[in-house]
Amino acid sequence: GPFIIGSPSPRAVTAAVSSALAAHPGPFRCVHLTCSTMDEHRGEMARWIDTLVAKGVQELVFVNRPWPIDLRLPAALFSCASLTRLYLGVWRLPDTAAVPRGVSFPNLRELGLCWNVMEDRDLAFMLERSPVLEFLVIMASQTGVRVRLVSRSLRCVQLGHTFLENIDVVEAPHLERLFQWQTVAAAGSRVMANRSFRIKIGNAPKLRVLGYLKPGEQELVVVAGSKENIVPSVQILAMEVQFGVRNAIKKVPGFLRCFPNLETLHVQSPRILEESIGKVNLKFWQEGGPIECVLRSMKKLFFYEFRGSRRELTFLKFIAERGRVLEQMVVVVASEYFSSGDNVNAKLKPLANAKWSSKACKLELFRSPFEEVSGPPYCHKIASDFGFANPFDLQYYSEAEVISLS
Repeated sequence: GPFIIGSPSPRAVTAAVSSALAAHPGPFRCVHLTCSTMDEHRGEMARWIDTLVAKGVQELVFVNRPWPIDLRLPAALFSCASLTRLYLGVWRLPDTAAVPRGVSFPNLRELGLCWNVMEDRDLAFMLERSPVLEFLVIMASQTGVRVRLVSRSLRCVQLGHTFLENIDVVEAPHLERLFQWQTVAAAGSRVMANRSFRIKIGNAPKLRVLGYLKPGEQELVVVAGSKENIVPSVQILAMEVQFGVRNAIKKVPGFLRCFPNLETLHVQSPRILEESIGKVNLKFWQEGGPIECVLRSMKKLFFYEFRGSRRELTFLKFIAERGRVLEQMVVVVASEYFSSGDNVNAKLKPLANAKWSSKACKLELFRSPFEEVSGPPYCHKIASDFGFANPFDLQYYSEAEVISLS
């Protein structure tokens, strides 16, 4: 039937779940409990968890049908040592101070926390008790989150649609990928006033893929034991740059200088609502001195949702004229730009005619497949799949229309 928030769960559903769990000999390979308003069935819910723990569930997706949205998750779940994959949705996490000290998730490799109420210590507790955890997803938290990463096993962290106070990568020696998209500074936090929060990168020697950074809205701090404030391991970077906001563009060179060995750069250009005053010409990009990665290591640049602004064009021209080892520049033109009547070829002529530093570089143009773009396209399954070496460009390439520059 239709999903109605607050509507009671049919007794037949919960009775069927209870009998199915009781009849199964175990162990359970995979269980999804997602369709009950758990507050109405606390007795059954407690028995379900006891059964899952006793029969060794390996993969569990456990969602409280959202009403109330802050129902306390039973702490008994924390004694489930057999779990390898756990997704929790629309809960208030247990008071970890009340959880027995010896409790742990010795086999947990993947953890997803979706639209939960949680304290900073809850996340720290779960990371500390999950010694082989490789994949962490935090999606749409109900409260502001300070993400402090201390884990010797984590390989991939994804933060989406989340109120963040800051991200602090303290000790993550095996972290290879860090993604955050559609995140905003938490209301009431100290950083909300200037609309920025801090991303701090400490010991993460294997961090190779990073995005989406937002210059002007986020502050990047590198404390990786290097006097130069660099993260030499990052090879693929994605940024969301407000080209209409001078303060955002001003931060881009500083961000790029943190990644001297960058090979692939993805730039998402959000819709320009209001252009701030002040010129941003080629001289602006040259003023701060050389940007190491542009000169020596950047092989690919992908620019998404190009709308023909002078500031976008100036940035592309700067990369073209400075990128000595550039092999490929891909410009995906915003779909709306075609219907505006502007001549795309005429706008991009100065780029095609620029003095390209790398004569071997290919300039490729595509028409965006998206009519409305609210943010970078993203797929959390692709992001955590290490079979995809570059998880940022796949969404566009599957559907984009090729344009010839005549």
